[in-house]
Amino acid sequence: MSYLFTSESVSEGHPDKVADQISDALIDHFLAFDKNSKVACETLVTTGQVILAGEVKSQTYLDVQQIAREVINKIGYNKSEYMFDGNSCGVLSAIHEQSPDINQGVDKKNPEEQGAGDQGMMFGYATDETENYMPLALELSHRLLKELAEIRRENTQITYLRPDAKSQVTIEYSDDNVPQRIDTIVISTQHDDFIKPASKSISDKKIAEDAMLKVINNDIKNILIPRVIAKLPNHIQQLFNDKINYHINPTGVFVIGGPHGDTGLTGRKIIVDTYGGKGAHGGGAFSGKDPSKVDRSGAYATRHIAKNMVAAGLCKEVLVQVSYAIGVAEPTSINVNTYGTSKVKMSDGEIGKKIKEIFDMRPYFIEKRFKLRTPIYSETAAYGHMGRTPEIKTVTFTNPMGETVSQEVETFTWEKLDYVDKIKEAFSL
Repeated sequence: MSYLFTSESVSEGHPDKVADQISDALIDHFLAFDKNSKVACETLVTTGQVILAGEVKSQTYLDVQQIAREVINKIGYNKSEYMFDGNSCGVLSAIHEQSPDINQGVDKKNPEEQGAGDQGMMFGYATDETENYMPLALELSHRLLKELAEIRRENTQITYLRPDAKSQVTIEYSDDNVPQRIDTIVISTQHDDFIKPASKSISDKKIAEDAMLKVINNDIKNILIPRVIAKLPNHIQQLFNDKINYHINPTGVFVIGGPHGDTGLTGRKIIVDTYGGKGAHGGGAFSGKDPSKVDRSGAYATRHIAKNMVAAGLCKEVLVQVSYAIGVAEPTSINVNTYGTSKVKMSDGEIGKKIKEIFDMRPYFIEKRFKLRTPIYSETAAYGHMGRTPEIKTVTFTNPMGETVSQEVETFTWEKLDYVDKIKEAFSL
């Protein structure tokens, strides 16, 4: 029997994502000037206010207030009418030095014995239903909002968009887990108050609001959706039809949004960051944490394992779990679940033992394998940490002392399919 599955995404202007992006911008700046920095930064954003808190051990000094303002302006909160803009908001820093009790478990005389920065379990997931091995509902949710942000920045086809937005996609699957059609699409986008009422009466206000919603509904269906569809593979395009249920700004007008409409916090959109509810998510968030925190690096490493397993043809779908004890290098467990889709005559437990032999999951080796002590994290903080495209680029950072550093970095290294051949060889595929 067929079933429905739903995933959501949020835009870079969503208050929680504003917080994530500020936290990860701080990580990048610390790592750019001191690659050995240990950082755990949390951000809170609300009406006209940003609060930074956390623990740092670093040899560099940064103007964290200025970094926060630059992120906010880049996202698009640069007008006073938003009640939150990078030029005028208050920025309070309560960042202090990292606890030596935590640090002693991480730093070791032999770098290879580097302990996990915390206890916990992390998950990596992959499926063959999309080209980037991500769940389709989440992939479409991300694409809708990335395209909406492009339209906002172009400011030509739709000129009233503001940065805050959310999306949700529901897909109908067959009983053998194959996507059949898109059932429902939800889009909520913040917008200007672009049609003014004829008077202050309730009836005239209602007429103006209804007129705005009609324009937004038409533009989303006739501008955004076709642009998204045009960039999809043919077999995904065929899932779109004229029977899709659309809910566009279903609560009505959405003028008040962003941190003015809702307080934002780092790490509050972890399911958007990973797999949209497919598979599993571990006990911690990602943004604001340097790679010694296995909440982040362990999740990247398990995604890398899962993606390479599916790409190698070992299985059609897989969930990989790893767990750590704080201060201990070797994982306490590695678990593999292929959901009955394995192509080899081995139990998931046997597959897991072989996977452990192929991938060194000690924190030091994870950091080295994925070049995690480089400033690559700002891009991860919106539209998902997984399913992205690796890219080599040059990044530049400046600190309050007038020092500027530029370096070549490689983003989303955990998405590379560089272990496919090793897996095929190990499993005789």
